[in-house]
Amino acid sequence: MDTSVLIVFALVYLGMIIGEIPGLALDRTGVALLGAIALVALGDVPVSRAWSAVDMPTLFLLFGLMVLSAQLRLGGFYTQLTRRLVAVHLGAPGLLALVVAAAGLLSAVLTNDIVCLAMAPVLIEGCARRRIAPLPFLLALACAANVGSAATLIGNPQNILVGQSLKLSFSRFLLEAGVPALLGLAATWAIIAWQFRGRWEAETSLPKIQAPEFNRWQSAKGLFVAAALMLAFLFLPDLPREAVALSYAGLLLLSRRMASREMLSLVDWQLLVLFAGLFIVNHALQESGAMVMALDALRARGVDPASPGWLFTLSVVLSNVVSNVPATMLLLPSATHSHAGPILALSSTLAGNLFIVGSIANLIVVAQAKALGVVIDYRAHARTGVPVTLATLAIAAGWLWAIG
Repeated sequence: MDTSVLIVFALVYLGMIIGEIPGLALDRTGVALLGAIALVALGDVPVSRAWSAVDMPTLFLLFGLMVLSAQLRLGGFYTQLTRRLVAVHLGAPGLLALVVAAAGLLSAVLTNDIVCLAMAPVLIEGCARRRIAPLPFLLALACAANVGSAATLIGNPQNILVGQSLKLSFSRFLLEAGVPALLGLAATWAIIAWQFRGRWEAETSLPKIQAPEFNRWQSAKGLFVAAALMLAFLFLPDLPREAVALSYAGLLLLSRRMASREMLSLVDWQLLVLFAGLFIVNHALQESGAMVMALDALRARGVDPASPGWLFTLSVVLSNVVSNVPATMLLLPSATHSHAGPILALSSTLAGNLFIVGSIANLIVVAQAKALGVVIDYRAHARTGVPVTLATLAIAAGWLWAIG
């Protein structure tokens, strides 16, 4: 066993836990990249093996979906949709239901992080105009984006990773994960509506936001591609999903109006680099034999990560310790059960609502709100996030047990 591999792995996942390396200006992406560089520099992972360790189909699929989200964002689709939702003549509970439904549905088809990034500022603006408190709607946006994204294999990065690694059927996964996701959205609405009953009204200053102007043609083009992607994934399962996504991304980049540099500037390159770094670090650990020894030690103590119950439990715990993408990468070698894909995807995604740091979507909403004068601290989030997480995990566990 290579001691240097174990040291690098431990330092990288320590960085995943605390979000940085103390004393250095390195975030999780920087930590993962530095770990991969160290393994190559030390000779533990030759350059040729480093390239082969990176799952390029997963990165290609992620990139293609990011370009699609960039098209809709620059076309003003998210801005227009959010403003129309807030303008509907409904009471606060009804508006909350619309926000939950829209965030959940969009996040199932598009990446949930972009949905939160684009909708949060406009939602705050709309709440200020209607003189209602933005907090419950922002919490609903973050929670619903996470829950809705669990329904499909393209809703979030960890689901994409699970689907690509385990070669899962898009339509079968939708049938297995769609029901608990829908029930989870209903539970999210019910919990938040009950928590904020009688406390909807609030006077807040009207924020000045910078949002793209609505362009009917560019938005329609993005929606057409999104629909075409979903149809291809559902009814043409033999086509590689990454090739389909890249092809449509290429079509979107062929534009007379939108500069490619603008669209590419909205691609989350940080996430792509994080994936690449973790692929290399985890590959080195598996090659060293340490992962097999760790799994054998766990089984000797009655903990079998391959069993459905333990896989679900470990995924929930690790997702709140090291974040859901690193947790999913760690547990994928144990995903051998016939329902391991939905188990791993649902548990890691739904666990993200527990605390603010549990998912990038939460952090995006909190950051966007803070920039416009709305503070969401750990306590405020936990009061909603904890019951939403427990309820949705219970729903998912019950459903998976029923179909298993």
